[in-house]
Amino acid sequence: MTPGYDDVAIRPATIDDAPALAAVHVASWKRAYAGIVADEYLASLDVTERARALETVLSDETPSVTWVALGDARTLGFATIGPSRDEDAEPGDQEIYSIYLDPEAWGRGVARDLMRSLLRDVSPRTTVSLWILADNERAQHFYRRHGFAPDGVEKREDIGGQDLTQVRFRRS
Repeated sequence: MTPGYDDVAIRPATIDDAPALAAVHVASWKRAYAGIVADEYLASLDVTERARALETVLSDETPSVTWVALGDARTLGFATIGPSRDEDAEPGDQEIYSIYLDPEAWGRGVARDLMRSLLRDVSPRTTVSLWILADNERAQHFYRRHGFAPDGVEKREDIGGQDLTQVRFRRS
């Protein structure tokens, strides 16, 4: 295992974090989805455009919470949780919308720490779901280690002109 960071701080993200989170998001997608999502689509990802979308997520009007991990004087990653968007969700169910890390932070305990922050205030009795691209084995392994398992529900999503399968994982 790669050594961890000496001092990682995790705090709620603010709208001022949007540009740094967008840079992490784009870098993470380009590395994690290489060979899964079309190269042309990954090359087209734009940090400025993503920052604008994240500003909306980070606004006070959304019911989600985003945590940011900071270390070595830079943004290492972020994660967002909020009410489940699934049609079959029960009231109170939660969904992890994202966990993205700078690829240089992979395997160093940062995602684990973000996951702990996400779930700290969620009752163990609360169902938490998330969606993963079926071919993203690294993410599936990570979520299994944290008590999530596929529940048999899949959906198709067009990403960059490709029809890709997403698998729902749940912790209940």
